[in-house]
Amino acid sequence: QVQLVESGGGLVQPGGSLRLSCAASGSTFSRYAMGWFRQAPGKEREFVAGIRSSGGITYYADSVEGRFTISRDNAKNMLSLQMNSLKPEDTAVYYCAGPLFGRAVVAAPTGTWGQGTQVTVSS
Repeated sequence: QVQLVESGGGLVQPGGSLRLSCAASGSTFSRYAMGWFRQAPGKEREFVAGIRSSGGITYYADSVEGRFTISRDNAKNMLSLQMNSLKPEDTAVYYCAGPLFGRAVVAAPTGTWGQGTQVTVSS
């Protein structure tokens, strides 16, 4: 089973950028579609971005399309999310997770979530 650890969150001003990283353990990371999700206070967790196992296909929530870029390095077992033109409404705890089936994480025990990293966009 893959274990996931996120890093790179923090406080940023509106219009700024952050890059989130997710380190995966285990030998199966490269086989799976992976993704990023987020949960804002008082809201349900929502899909942000997904990437197929080879990295050749990516897909995004409408709210982040054109501003966020998901990528992966299978040789290093790393998943990343580059976030540009950040808005206050992007404030949330961000989670990496997988494997994905479409825009959802498959059920446990195969499906795995990281512990989350806080992103706060505020002036």
